[in-house]
Amino acid sequence: MSQKHEIDFTLNGIKNSARVGLGMSALTMLRDVIGLTGTKYGCGEGECGACTILVDGVSQNACLMFALDCQGRSLTTVEGLAAQPTGAALRAALVECGAVQCGFCTPGMVVQATHLLATRPDADEEAIQRAIEGNICRCTGYKKIVEAIASVSQTSTQE
Repeated sequence: MSQKHEIDFTLNGIKNSARVGLGMSALTMLRDVIGLTGTKYGCGEGECGACTILVDGVSQNACLMFALDCQGRSLTTVEGLAAQPTGAALRAALVECGAVQCGFCTPGMVVQATHLLATRPDADEEAIQRAIEGNICRCTGYKKIVEAIASVSQTSTQE
């Protein structure tokens, strides 16, 4: 029987705690322990970006992070971004630009784009392409996704 540990952290702006196993990933904690299923399990190896979350404001692959490493940290998932202006704008832009087909990659793309726009609000298309390099989309392709993110970037409002 594996030993469980109680950890405390902030999740989407709310103090939270969870009982997690020693080898449990942050992704498993979010999906199976807490019940937030917006963060997707894709490859389990940090290659696809489907599990992208923000940890203390920096994008991370939740599949590569131990749940125990969330102790004292601030986690933001796609659910937490839904009510925030940038998150809502990105979701709307992805729909408007036709940048969503199956939607599996969308949560990770929204989180990654949110991180980009928080650090570079005037990101151009080249910066957007570089930022989403680690997020795989197999349906839509990247042109429409880049266009959607660019439409939310401050450069689009300055032109």
